[in-house]
Amino acid sequence: MNRLTLLWPDTFGVVPSETAGRFTRALRRTFLSLRNRNFLLFFIGQSISNTGNWLTNVALTLLVLRITGSGVAVGFLAACQYGPILVLSVWGGAIADRSDKRRLLFVTQGLEMLQSAGLAVVAFMPHPPLACLYGLAVAGGLLLSLDNPLRRSFVTEMVRREDIPNAVVLYSMIVNLSRVFGPALAGLLIATLGYGWCFSVDAATYLAVLLCLALMRTSELHRVPAAERTRGEIRAAWRYLRSLPVLWTTFAMLAGIGTLAYNFSVTLPLFVKQALHGSDSQFTTIYAVLSVGGLVCGLIVAHRGRVTLTHTVRGSAIFGVVMLGLSAAPSVAVALPIAFLLGGASILYTTATTAIVQVTAKQEMHGRLLALQAVLLVGSSAFGGPISGWVADAFGARSLIVIGGFVCLVASGFGALEERRIAAHQPA
Repeated sequence: MNRLTLLWPDTFGVVPSETAGRFTRALRRTFLSLRNRNFLLFFIGQSISNTGNWLTNVALTLLVLRITGSGVAVGFLAACQYGPILVLSVWGGAIADRSDKRRLLFVTQGLEMLQSAGLAVVAFMPHPPLACLYGLAVAGGLLLSLDNPLRRSFVTEMVRREDIPNAVVLYSMIVNLSRVFGPALAGLLIATLGYGWCFSVDAATYLAVLLCLALMRTSELHRVPAAERTRGEIRAAWRYLRSLPVLWTTFAMLAGIGTLAYNFSVTLPLFVKQALHGSDSQFTTIYAVLSVGGLVCGLIVAHRGRVTLTHTVRGSAIFGVVMLGLSAAPSVAVALPIAFLLGGASILYTTATTAIVQVTAKQEMHGRLLALQAVLLVGSSAFGGPISGWVADAFGARSLIVIGGFVCLVASGFGALEERRIAAHQPA
């Protein structure tokens, strides 16, 4: 071994065994839940399919904005996409709790593939009818209202119980990984081949999901006995939620944040196009950078074991501060690094909220509670989207980001007060 190698072993490919050991242990802990074969297959299939989903979400938003040039029209698209989740997702969660999740996923994923193919057909028309785009968006929302609680509650059946917190974070990473590549691919395809090819590629990605589901070993699933269908399933979920103050607090915070802060599908394109006067490609770039921030934060959060209400409160506060910072950005160039931080803040908040549900609640309640969470986080865009579109048209798109930031800070303050109250009532 020469003198240079002795002085700088890392530079010349020789890593000290102690450093290598720490790195290996950190890597293994970060991706701990991938040791479960079924979850590894799920992770691969969903990473590919979710990339297609974000490809479609971005392309559909930009297509409607190009046809109409209206913030209200974009907000109404969000209502079409997420309105069914607001109305039906809780019932979808109840179905998930009493169903063979893997078998039902074959149905929902297959139908979603057909919905994407339908969007492709419409987009290839010389003048795509806006009504058809809205109608197919509603169809997608109907499928998502069942598919979303299915996928999220299925996570706990694919891993050992001690791996659940890590699996929750890695599942959130799937979304952020796909948000990196999906918007970037959308920008490339829109600029070169057109909108129709975005939806065509999305339809093809579902083949990966169906193949990975088929390759799973059902004998290795950690299933719980299916809940019997009874009257009042939804009311039982609400009563159970109210009985756990920590969960009730996180859901109350989520109601405001989901409605006025987290609806990026409406606020971000309007902010970039109207406030920053950016192009389609600049919007997709900012969206990709936001997702990279979420991905990096997800890797960091994956080390975390126990998740508490404190993490949710802090995540909400950071989320609010970064949103206010983004609202002051004068240009796309300045907005890019802030978008990176915003992506990290959003994943810090949402993963904490989801992990609390999946670790604290009884497993037979996961489907319904995660569906309720989806209603507050995503389904609230059904009315938050049109409101945001109207505010952007009336007062400017920058005001949307300001409102969202203040909502996050108020939610954080509420959560901190509730955390103190819960601690005061616990036995010493």
